Amino acid sequence: MKKWLSQLTMLNSVWMGLTTHKLRSFLTMLGIIIGVASVIALMSVGKGTTASILSNIKSMGANLITISTGMSRSFSGVRTVASGTLTQEDAEAIAAQITNLSAVAPVSSSNLQLIAGNENTNASVMGVTTDYQTMNNLKIASGSFFTEQQYQRGTKVVVLGSDVATTLFPDTTTSPIGQKVRLGTKVIATVVGVLESKGGSFNSVDSNVLIPLTLMQRSISQTKNAKGDKIVSSIIAAMIDENKSEQTITDITALLRERHNLAADADDDFNIMSMAEMISTLESTSSTLTLLLGAIAAIALLVGGIGVMNIMLVSVLERTREIGIRKALGARQQDIWIQFLLEATFLTLAGGVIGVAIGWVASYIINMTGYMSTVVTADIVILAVSVAIAIGIFFGFYPAWNASRLNPIEALRSE
Repeated sequence: MKKWLSQLTMLNSVWMGLTTHKLRSFLTMLGIIIGVASVIALMSVGKGTTASILSNIKSMGANLITISTGMSRSFSGVRTVASGTLTQEDAEAIAAQITNLSAVAPVSSSNLQLIAGNENTNASVMGVTTDYQTMNNLKIASGSFFTEQQYQRGTKVVVLGSDVATTLFPDTTTSPIGQKVRLGTKVIATVVGVLESKGGSFNSVDSNVLIPLTLMQRSISQTKNAKGDKIVSSIIAAMIDENKSEQTITDITALLRERHNLAADADDDFNIMSMAEMISTLESTSSTLTLLLGAIAAIALLVGGIGVMNIMLVSVLERTREIGIRKALGARQQDIWIQFLLEATFLTLAGGVIGVAIGWVASYIINMTGYMSTVVTADIVILAVSVAIAIGIFFGFYPAWNASRLNPIEALRSE
């Protein structure tokens, strides 16, 4: 019972020490509040941005492999961008010889000016096959995707990304379906569909338009290599079993090196990237970025901790006589030390809780603006509060130790 009374007396002393100087206590907590709020807000931005990008990538299909033009080495040893290294015939060979693929879609793209009535814009015009829609999980907001028959005939039809459709047809009362769009200077195509918005900025189809690859090759870009093969910008392949991505990439690499007659010591003239690999790389990079943002915000916590130590040292000087009286009445060094350490810890804990609330509100407001996505997770909150408490203990240790070492006789003489 006596032990409990002693502990209650100490807690009461801690409370009185903090509430006697309310403004000073608040100003002491202010640095911790700002630091914790900064950690919560910045790390939530990092996590939210990562989640948004990953969601955008996964929406395109986590089982996809993208083969793009690579690098070539000149006689001087300088690596330059290779041109015309991928062909439609490469895509057909991959589809025929690689077993772990459900579909293969060659893509040819060109940046063109699009004109519809009095509106115009520049966009990436992509010549694709009918498999492209399914492989990339593209959904139609209105109209339809072009058919296999239209693809085979090279019919002059176009499917618009949502942003392009809004730019070319700003009048919401008029449907783009059936309207005419000029692609560059040669082709006038009919709009047969508008894609649903996917959002994000990573390779977003919202700002692209899709046409049959056959139309692209016949009327817009008819580039061929020396052998007469039709050059494409990239090749997209969908895997049946994502767990066999490494073996699939190895098989595709071997096939393309053979088709491109590359010597054993020659570099690949193409790049292969799987979505799974891209997601893994992005997660690793974003985790590092999030930690960096947290470390930057933690500087404010460090400054707040120094403020706690300064205020506690001032508090010890102001309460020297009180310390002398307590020691004269039998208080031990341990009791004085614990009291002042509890005061510092309580200040940082209270500041941490308030900082979490402010940081969460700031993250919510940022998210509501629509410019950035934010995600506040339990690990961010626990980390911020834990660091705040640790700073309180660390920076409160010296003032508490200094108070416990005061000579009671000299303390009682203090004015």
